[in-house]
Amino acid sequence: MRETTITLQPPYLVFFGDIRTQMNAKTGLGLVQWAPDRCVGQMNIARCTVESGLPEMSVAEALGAGVKTVVIGVAPTGGQLEETWLPPLLEFASAGVDIAAGLHSRLTDIPELVAAAGDGGANLIDVRVPPTGLPCGSGRRRTGKRLLTVGTDCSVGKMYSSLALHRELLRRNVNATFRATGQTGILIAGEGIPIDAVVADFIAGAAETLSPDNESDHWDIIEGQGSLIHPSYAGVTLGLIHGSQPDALVMCHDVDRSFIKDVSTRLPIPALDEFIETTLSAARLTNPDCICTGIAVNTSTLSENDRARYLADLQQQTGLPAVDPVATGTSAVADYMLERFA
Repeated sequence: MRETTITLQPPYLVFFGDIRTQMNAKTGLGLVQWAPDRCVGQMNIARCTVESGLPEMSVAEALGAGVKTVVIGVAPTGGQLEETWLPPLLEFASAGVDIAAGLHSRLTDIPELVAAAGDGGANLIDVRVPPTGLPCGSGRRRTGKRLLTVGTDCSVGKMYSSLALHRELLRRNVNATFRATGQTGILIAGEGIPIDAVVADFIAGAAETLSPDNESDHWDIIEGQGSLIHPSYAGVTLGLIHGSQPDALVMCHDVDRSFIKDVSTRLPIPALDEFIETTLSAARLTNPDCICTGIAVNTSTLSENDRARYLADLQQQTGLPAVDPVATGTSAVADYMLERFA
């Protein structure tokens, strides 16, 4: 199978640069959440206010702590590396510390960073580079089972939901594999395909490559990207849906999100049952039997009582298990999925 495979040397320093919002820090925060044993510190510059729970470190403190890899933990719109980030990154590279990034702009395209890494013996690791030779989508039905997380918008928890469900299935001794499709997932899993960096004609083929034929009882848990109703990224989402050929979908949503983010036009997010039907209609082009097996909601801003009430109401409205993958776990979704495909 053709995949982007990476090997990072721990321990990591998570670099947040000068971003101002937690949402744009989802790469670093995801790494801290799902690979805490590899992360020893964070670095903010200028007026960055992101907090991951890791100790703040200077370059000297990070070197003293034995940091082997600086991971750029930022995922801004457009995915570009800012010039203001270069001074500390150049110091790290000159000191022989590897630097990894999942941005669209590549570390290896920055001459001064390449020179510093050469002098220091550091590696520059670009995660958002798709493998070569990907095919166009074939639409051929494959053996094994597949679940894809889909979202009402970007940054609503598709990766978190995928990882949480994968962990729950492994706990139950279910034969399952997490399939990473974005930079954060690849950094956590060590392999995958950065779907949003694939040429459009090959997105479906990349998804087919990522989730090939498998045993009849095997589940690929495929990390979703973008949203089918997002005017900027719907094309990526649709290609991933068609190529993944999912047997099951889990819909992901943020309780505080009523409008699509990061677009100039104020576009409302439709009712969740309407969104489910729209997504199922697209999925059934390549798998007519696809069903929705649950709803995963980021309810981090709600109190425990409000969360319970919101999820119970949502379950009653849709007839599907509704969970917060971090706060409540994904056990109810796993139950529903495994019962339907027993």
